[in-house]
Amino acid sequence: MSWLLLFFAGLFEVCWAIGLKYTDGFTRPLPTVLTVAAMAASLGLLGLAMRELPLGTAYAIWTGVGAVGTVIAGIVLFGESMALMRMVSVGLIILGLVGLKVST
Repeated sequence: MSWLLLFFAGLFEVCWAIGLKYTDGFTRPLPTVLTVAAMAASLGLLGLAMRELPLGTAYAIWTGVGAVGTVIAGIVLFGESMALMRMVSVGLIILGLVGLKVST
């Protein structure tokens, strides 16, 4: 169950990272409220997951899921680059996440 909580914490991290783009520097009320709610959900789920998972593993996977998800969202939503080195770098992050999961 902790791994599932951690995965959803990472997804909420993606949500708040995307939300930051839409807040326009926290000047738009609805996107700001939704972004702050996603931040709270992400941190809350991370905290719950850390009850059973090692700190370093949980934090690294949380940030990794957030990073990979945010890169993918940037490509899909904002037309960001899919340059080869960028995709190779994302692949390396995913490889590291799998390594952490397997070793825990």
